[in-house]
Amino acid sequence: MTTLPAMNHPPTAPSTPPASPDVRRRPRLLRRAFGASLAVLALLAATLTGGAPAMAQQDCGGGDAVVTGSQQQGFTTSYRGQTVYQGESYIVAIWEAVGSLTPGRTSQESVSVMASGWIGHHTIDLPSHTSFEVCGTMDVGSATGRGAIEAFGATDVAIPHLTMTGSPWFGLHFGAVRGLHLGQITLELAGGLGVRFDRESPDSTSVVMDRIHVSGTDNHGVETWNVNGLDIGAVIARDVGYAGLLLNNTRNARIGLVDGHNVATGTGYATFRMANTAGRAADGGYDTNVVVDKVVAHGGGRGIFCVSQSGGLHVGEVELSGTGGNAVLIENCYNVTLASGTVDGGGEVRIASRSEFPLTRDVSITLEVNGTSVRESPCGENITWRITGDAPQHIC
Repeated sequence: MTTLPAMNHPPTAPSTPPASPDVRRRPRLLRRAFGASLAVLALLAATLTGGAPAMAQQDCGGGDAVVTGSQQQGFTTSYRGQTVYQGESYIVAIWEAVGSLTPGRTSQESVSVMASGWIGHHTIDLPSHTSFEVCGTMDVGSATGRGAIEAFGATDVAIPHLTMTGSPWFGLHFGAVRGLHLGQITLELAGGLGVRFDRESPDSTSVVMDRIHVSGTDNHGVETWNVNGLDIGAVIARDVGYAGLLLNNTRNARIGLVDGHNVATGTGYATFRMANTAGRAADGGYDTNVVVDKVVAHGGGRGIFCVSQSGGLHVGEVELSGTGGNAVLIENCYNVTLASGTVDGGGEVRIASRSEFPLTRDVSITLEVNGTSVRESPCGENITWRITGDAPQHIC
């Protein structure tokens, strides 16, 4: 079996951050000003030159707090029309926007970052009842062990729109969140890990992701730990170093599409992977609770990989071709169904087991397989194969 590589975090180039504002306070007027005449000139210039970001996303904007400007002209933060910051720092303008929202609020208020810029090696922490969107492009550095954007122990947090570039440790980092909504998220990275749910945190619940497009990581695209209640429209992974979508200790998940091209090349990971008791209920059972409409994998490493006492999985359709590792590997997993689809070349379709866990059982695979083989070794329990195509079959 392929040995899984150790977690490979990107190197960091830490710098001394500016002081993060106290998010509990109300806005202050002009914490640092350019001066009235300079501010007017800058805003006028932005208007005349189309200062709104060219990459602004549809239906993005209109927050309670708004960040405008540019690296060349400086940034302005306003809260409901009142200026609370003017200065040269993109990250401070964003911190001030988050900090300007009503303290102790019980309903959601919003931040719209209309400006593009670089936040440096810093982190944006989102408290409860916060919607935070970036309508331009946020370029990020790497803060060791941290996300460029984080929410921990928070309720009712949303990121409706985000385009992120750079090489973060984690692009988005969450733990013990309740009612998290990620909307249209584009992570065009040059390293790091895209979206990560913390391994050591208690369960996150009621997590929704509409569409995550992630590319260029040298780690996973989207990785969950300890999520109970997950709804994903699509994860689109391109040129991702490790898994496209990896579910660890995650249950009650509904996923539309996982689509990977050149994902997990040369590793033991896969476009779609379940591990570490993903899909296992609190009572130890494996009733179907992780449902995926479709998995697509072209090239890369493995296509679908279920391992380490995971299961309760139903995949409606697969489209796998040219995978460098197993097209499908089901290893020590229980109650797994691949209901339809095609495998074209690449690595074999296999059911396996390691000795440290109970044998793989209750698996049903219905596929057309061409240009590669089908193998069951060692034999599982209650395995149903419905294989068409030219694949040699070595099954029990």
